[in-house]
Amino acid sequence: MAIAFVFPGQGAQRVGMAADFLEAEDLVRERFEEANDALGFDLARIVFEGPASRLVETEVTQPALLTVGVVLWEVWRARGGAMPAVMAGHSLGEYTAFTAAGSMAFADAVRLVNARGRFMQEAVPVGEGAMAAILGLDDEAVAACCEAVEGVAQPANLNAPGQVVISGAAAAVKAAAAACSEAGARRAVMLDVSAPFHCELMQPAADRFKAVLDAVDLCSADVPVVHNIDATVSADPDTIRQKLMQQIYSPVRWTDCVTTIRSHGVDRLLECGPGNVLAGLVRRIDRSLRVAGIGTVEGMQSALE
Repeated sequence: MAIAFVFPGQGAQRVGMAADFLEAEDLVRERFEEANDALGFDLARIVFEGPASRLVETEVTQPALLTVGVVLWEVWRARGGAMPAVMAGHSLGEYTAFTAAGSMAFADAVRLVNARGRFMQEAVPVGEGAMAAILGLDDEAVAACCEAVEGVAQPANLNAPGQVVISGAAAAVKAAAAACSEAGARRAVMLDVSAPFHCELMQPAADRFKAVLDAVDLCSADVPVVHNIDATVSADPDTIRQKLMQQIYSPVRWTDCVTTIRSHGVDRLLECGPGNVLAGLVRRIDRSLRVAGIGTVEGMQSALE
């Protein structure tokens, strides 16, 4: 059977992530120096020293997580780790996957997600958008509750059976969350986020992002990468470009992505990033899949054995 690599999205970041690889692998320092040069600010200092208040800024978080994911992937390969049959990433993590798979140059990718984060943050004034996690209600019921309220409220992350995140205008999301509670949701929790990601309110961000994305050279990936928006794999660079742009305002269909990963003959997933958020989701989706994290030296060594 085969392995798959999955890369986390925004929310997985923490100060000090991948720090234990810094002294052990020269390539980690080299990649962060390249990221610093590409961005024009000291990303490495923020990642390894903080402050956390700076790391959580969307335009910093996105290149930080991409850089960490790429260096962990490169350490894995440098230490003799096997090539995966397929890759996927959650939201921002899709960009990390395409970078690791060779579809775009690292420096281009860092600049790209820095702009993506900035455009997404600026698309909706702070306080006017919101997101909420809905637990214990199926996807169709959540969608129906969103459709029943006035204003923009849409499923944004279809993370696992019984776990959906909704996004949109603040009042509409609050009303939809209340409707989900009335419909039988176990919990409906407003999230502390800076913008309403993956909904139609992000269309202005996508419009601005298109010009930046069009200027980046893309090629076919060396490893198949599953798209968030439809859980398919694309070989054509123009199709990859279009789906990456659409992803900004479309829901992340993570449950379907994991199903597609499984169809590639995979029985083991490695979460390539800090923490284990995706591991938890994967276990809820398909308990037959083995999942491990390689975000620490100890975790990677265990996965290599």
